[in-house]
Amino acid sequence: MRCVACGNTALVEGILRGDDGSSPSFYPSDTSLLRQIFGIGGRAVRAYGCVHCQHLQLAIEFRAGDLERYQQFEGEQPDVLERISSEPREC
Repeated sequence: MRCVACGNTALVEGILRGDDGSSPSFYPSDTSLLRQIFGIGGRAVRAYGCVHCQHLQLAIEFRAGDLERYQQFEGEQPDVLERISSEPREC
């Protein structure tokens, strides 16, 4: 992994902690407020500090289900006519 600010590879991995010992979590925007309040559905946040420029970068630990769910719309989408003609027909 490289630092996004200076390109150096001297990164130290760590975690962020608040004064009360809690660590921050990432909640996708489609997570309900109630789930966020009770801490359900959050993803862990990893931190990387660059030794060279002291830049801090963050990364999210996604689950396997997240990858399937959020990458299904990656790239250019086919138009409506291509979608209709490519769907399997039932006989």
